[in-house]
Amino acid sequence: MEFPLLNTINDPADLRRLPRTELRRVADELRAFVVESVSKTGGHFGSNLGTVELTVALHYVYNTPHDRLVWDVGHQTYPHKILTGRRDRMGTLRQLGGISGFPRRDESEYDTFGTGHSSTSISAAHGMAMAARLKGEDRRAVAIIGDGSMTAGMAFEALNNAGVSHGGLMGDLLVILNDNDMSISPPVGALNKYLARLMSGSFYSAAREGAKSVLKNTPFYEFARRFEEHTKGMVVPGTIFEEFGFNYVGPIDGHDLDALVPMLENLREKRGPQFLHIITRKGAGYKLAEADPVKYHAASGKFDPAVGFVKPATPPKLSFTQVFGDWLCDMAEQDQRLVGITPAMREGSGMVEFHKRFPERYYDVGIAEQHSVTFAAGLACEGLKPVVAIYSTFLQRAYDQLIHDVAIQNLPVVFALDRAGLVGADGATHAGNYDIAFTRCIPNMAVLTPSDEDECRQALYTAFQHSGPATVRYPRGAGAGVVPRKLMSALPWGRGEIRRRSSVGVGTGKRIALLAFGTVLHPALVAGERLDATVVNMRFVKPLDEALVAEIARTHDAIVTIEDGCVMGGAGSAVSESLHAAGIDIPVLQLGLPDEFVEHGDPAKLMAACGLDAAGLEASITHRFVDRAASPLRAAND
Repeated sequence: MEFPLLNTINDPADLRRLPRTELRRVADELRAFVVESVSKTGGHFGSNLGTVELTVALHYVYNTPHDRLVWDVGHQTYPHKILTGRRDRMGTLRQLGGISGFPRRDESEYDTFGTGHSSTSISAAHGMAMAARLKGEDRRAVAIIGDGSMTAGMAFEALNNAGVSHGGLMGDLLVILNDNDMSISPPVGALNKYLARLMSGSFYSAAREGAKSVLKNTPFYEFARRFEEHTKGMVVPGTIFEEFGFNYVGPIDGHDLDALVPMLENLREKRGPQFLHIITRKGAGYKLAEADPVKYHAASGKFDPAVGFVKPATPPKLSFTQVFGDWLCDMAEQDQRLVGITPAMREGSGMVEFHKRFPERYYDVGIAEQHSVTFAAGLACEGLKPVVAIYSTFLQRAYDQLIHDVAIQNLPVVFALDRAGLVGADGATHAGNYDIAFTRCIPNMAVLTPSDEDECRQALYTAFQHSGPATVRYPRGAGAGVVPRKLMSALPWGRGEIRRRSSVGVGTGKRIALLAFGTVLHPALVAGERLDATVVNMRFVKPLDEALVAEIARTHDAIVTIEDGCVMGGAGSAVSESLHAAGIDIPVLQLGLPDEFVEHGDPAKLMAACGLDAAGLEASITHRFVDRAASPLRAAND
C-alpha cells in the first residue's frame, strides 16, 4: 500500500508545516499504516486505531518534544512512534533488537516517560509541568489517559495533587481522558461541541474570571459559583474534575480533527490544570475491530487485514492460563466459598468462563491492584476463600497490601500469578522476574512453582486448601504438554521430588544435582541427561524442602539451582540460606535471570540468551564444575 503523504513526515515538525486541511489525509494514511504494520508484526491493535486522530492533533498543535506528551500504559503509541521518526523501524516492533511496543526514554526524545503499567501519566506529567515552572521554562505537559486507567487510585491521587497550588505555583498541565467505553450519544454533537469549544476559549474564561472579581465578597458569589457548577454539570459530566481544581472541557468526538485541533489550540494557551474529555472508539476505522474490540485488543501474530484474526488450523496447546481458568471453575463447583477476583484482566487471566458460570462470585475491580488484594483480605476475614488472578508484574503494585493486609493477618488468599518469568514481546515492564524474591521474604507466605500443566492444577488445589496466603506462579503460554488430570489432589506440602538420579561412578556429572523451580525443570532434565546429573523438581520455594536439600548436599559434590526469576534473592538464595543455616558447606551455582531488565523479544531466544535453555544450562555447569581447574570435581577427578 502507498503512503505518499505519510512518507514525507519524518518528525512532527514536518507535520506542523502542513495545512490543516491535509490532516484528515494524514490520519487516513496513518491508520492504514498501523493496520498493515501490525498485521506483519503482531502487537496492540484496537487501542492504536482509536488514537490516530488524537495523535495527529497533539503533534500538530503542541511543540513536541519541547512540550511533553505522556501516554498512559503506552499500548496506544504506535501512531506516535510512526510520526516521530520510527516509521521505517515499525517492522521490528516487539522483536529482539527492535523497537518497543511501549514508550521508552532511551528509544526517542519524543518518548518523554517510559510506561507499560497503567495510571502513571498524570503523576508524571504533573511532575514535568511543575519542573517547567520551577525552572522558568515555557513548556506544556499533556497526560493522555484512558477511561480504564482512571479506575486506579493513583490517577485520582495525581488529580488531587495537581489541582492545587504549590507555593503559589501551578503547573501548565492538560489531562486528556480518552474515553472509549462510552457511545457518542446525541447530546455529544454539534451543540455539545460548540459548548465545549466555548468553555475552552478566552471569551468564556475572561467572562468567568470577570464575574468572579465583580461578585467576590458579595452574597451572590457563592450562589453564582454553585449555579455555574450545576449548570455545567447538566451539560457535561465534569463536576468531579472541577472539584479537583481542573477546568473541565468536553466531551468531544476524539475522531473529529475539526473539533480536536482548535480545542487543543485553545487549551494550549491556557495556564494551570486543564481537563479535556474525548470520546473515541477502539479499533476505529477497521470494522472488524470496531465490532469486537476485546478480540482485536491485540494481535498475537501475523494476520491478513482483509480477513482479520482467524483461528489457527491446528489448535494451540493448552496454556497455563487455560489450566487456571478450568481449575477455577472446577474448584468453584466443589467449594461455595471460592470467590474470584481480577484487577481488569478477565480475558488475560482466563476468567471468562468463570464469570459466565459464577457471576455472583466474580469481581473485576478495575485497574486497582491494591484494592483487589485488600478486598480479598476482607472477604477472607468473613470466611470466604478468595482467589486473586493477577499478573506477576502487577502484583508488584500491591506489595504493601500483600504484607500488611494479607500476610500479617495470615489470611487464606490464593494469588494465581500469571506471566511469571519472561513474557517475550511485552518486555521488561510486563516480565514477572521478581515475584519469587519479593514474596518468599514475607512471613506466612507460601510460594509454589509448578513445573507443568498438571502440576499447576494440583498446586492451585494445594494452595486453596492451605490455611494461609499462598502464591502459585506460572508462565505465559503453553507448557510441556502434560494433560492435567481431572482429579485434584494436594501435593505433599513443602516437599520436592527427585526426577532423575545420576548413575554412580558414570559420567562427569555424577556428583552434581540440579534443583529446578518451575517450568525450567524441563531444560534441566535435558541438561541432566547430558551431564548425568541428579535433577530435582523442588515445587516449593517456601516452605523449602530443607530435608531434601540437606540430603542432596550430603550425597553430591555440587548443587545448581535453576529458576526463571531473578537470581538476587530468589529460590537459589533460599537454598543457599538453608545450607548455611544447617552448617553445610558445598559449592552452589545459582542460575536464573540476570540483574538487568531483559529486553523484549521471542521468549525462547530470550531464555537462551539468559542461559536458561538446556544448552545454556549445560554450558554454565560445565564451565563452573568441569572446565575450571580449581573446581571440586576437577580436583577430585585429577
